[in-house]
Amino acid sequence: MTGTLTVRPAEPADMAAIDAVMARSFPRLLKEAYPPSIRVLAVPRFARVNPRLVGSGRYYVALGEGGRIIGAGGWSAGAGEAAEVRHVATAPDYLRLGVGRAILSRVIEAAAAAGVRRLDCLATRNAVPFYAAIGFVALGPVEVPLAAGISFPAERMVREL
Repeated sequence: MTGTLTVRPAEPADMAAIDAVMARSFPRLLKEAYPPSIRVLAVPRFARVNPRLVGSGRYYVALGEGGRIIGAGGWSAGAGEAAEVRHVATAPDYLRLGVGRAILSRVIEAAAAAGVRRLDCLATRNAVPFYAAIGFVALGPVEVPLAAGISFPAERMVREL
């Protein structure tokens, strides 16, 4: 990415901008890997950030030139020494420019500093190569329930810290 990229903890005032990034990103990216019958239920569920996650201090935004939010992602504590990667998204115009990698680097650093030894994630089909490139290993497919009889196929992945 040319220009300046800053990753900082998200603040409640960032929620509308984060939701806007997700609302632009998820429909475009999921279109490549999922049929309309799945996307129609998945996009509204995935394209909004959880306010508790934003307020946790474990969710981050990537800022591009002019301080515009161009990506977001974070983690939440799990059982024992494990944690879960949560709600990672990059604005479509900034894909494959290092934004997601910068966010995940911050997530990995912060989780390790908090004593986390393993990060888990549920990756969309088309995000598997991204996570693999930063050290996550695929454990196998999982189905995330969306509605009665409809589930979202994902890949469970893990990275030891």
